[in-house]
Amino acid sequence: MSKKIITAGLILFIMLAIVFGFNSYKKIDRVRSMDINDINLGNVRDGIYTGSYDAGLVSARVRVAVKNHRITRIEIMEHNNGRGEPAENIVKKILKKQSLKVDAISGATISSKVICKAIEIGLEKGQ
Repeated sequence: MSKKIITAGLILFIMLAIVFGFNSYKKIDRVRSMDINDINLGNVRDGIYTGSYDAGLVSARVRVAVKNHRITRIEIMEHNNGRGEPAENIVKKILKKQSLKVDAISGATISSKVICKAIEIGLEKGQ
């Protein structure tokens, strides 16, 4: 191959990497500033609800069980996260506090917020 073709390919690769990186950064920044709305469990009927949220590089699908206006179980059915697996501990905080207004897991803020948003979306279905 000629040097021109290799150089052109390298330039194209670098440009695509920059565009992909910029788009990923915008999505991540949007999640960082995203609000998680607390759900009034007094308005949620007994049942099992699913919710999902996709932030691009991080996504989650959950199943939430509610009985007598209390969250009794949260199952993370899917969590695509890169290195955010520790964020799954957010479930314990939510169950203990019975609220989505919990602190994110340190070092896994994006995954924590995505899981919380998926739970919020699921609980909204029970209102």
